[in-house]
Amino acid sequence: MVSVGVVGGTGYTGAELLRLLVSHPDASVVTITSRAEAGRRVDDLFPNLRSYCDLSFSDPDSEALAGCDVVFFATPHNVAMHSVPALLARGTRVIDLSADFRIRDAQLWSRWYGELHACPEVLGQAVYGLPERFREQIRHARLVACPGCYPTAIQLGFLPLLQGGLVDAQRLIANAASGVSGAGRQASVANLLSEVSDSFKAYGVAGHRHLPEIEQGLADAAGGPVAVTFVPHLVPMVRGIHATLYGTLSEQGRGVDMQSVFERYFAEEPFVDVLPAGQYPQTRAVRGSNRCQLAVTVPQGRDVVVVTAVEDNLVKGAAGQAIQNMNLMFGLAETAGLDRPALLP
Repeated sequence: MVSVGVVGGTGYTGAELLRLLVSHPDASVVTITSRAEAGRRVDDLFPNLRSYCDLSFSDPDSEALAGCDVVFFATPHNVAMHSVPALLARGTRVIDLSADFRIRDAQLWSRWYGELHACPEVLGQAVYGLPERFREQIRHARLVACPGCYPTAIQLGFLPLLQGGLVDAQRLIANAASGVSGAGRQASVANLLSEVSDSFKAYGVAGHRHLPEIEQGLADAAGGPVAVTFVPHLVPMVRGIHATLYGTLSEQGRGVDMQSVFERYFAEEPFVDVLPAGQYPQTRAVRGSNRCQLAVTVPQGRDVVVVTAVEDNLVKGAAGQAIQNMNLMFGLAETAGLDRPALLP
């Protein structure tokens, strides 16, 4: 049984992590930290966990966390990087769901996050936690940087095209929309029901913090520089991401059966579902599941390929993918605790 600590268990990602972990057959949550809620029972804050979790939140304690086999950080950026080096030194494995270790270049990280990285020397130890790309490296990792929600959907959609040299890597467009839970659980006027309901808006158009993560991952896949125009949107729903991705076909990509390319590429992936030709994914079909659904089309047989991708931003885009990484790190079945259908309606 893998003993688990969760740092930052009060946000939406932390809550989803707990929901999945409490029914995991091979994991046991032994400590859940929150400075703001220390001493309060977890199932008092999250009544859906009644009879599943009898722990109380505690102040972060380095000794208690170091005694765990693995510690998840479900915290905002700039938290994990101050604690992770000490845990690694004690032999504890870490899965960070924040952005602290996703970008390998410390200067690039600082440029997008507006502060110096606290432990740049650790960045080289982090394995990027996208199992569809780095499964074998994750198995042996001490520190996993769990991908962001937008980067997960966008990278999965572009990977077969870039690795096959089927599109121009300098002309990629990602137009994506997320539900409001992606903004976190903190109080914000902009996220009030009366502010987001019956509305649809773009944000971060001039530059979003997920862009360098997306370009880093896609450049690795392409074997060279890429350029992505990424425009995120806020859609008035609680969960879900829908990404529409556009690539200009290369000479090598013209006339290729893209449906077959995608089906072959993801044939062995337990959590990527390529829909039959002519079907298109919708967020309701992945709600609550760890699955990303994809569809690929070349409209009118012209020179642009369109990929549509959906995922639950709190599951495959965060907590579910983190547990998928844990399963790989500890030699468990990759689908353990995650092999469940989406919630409908």
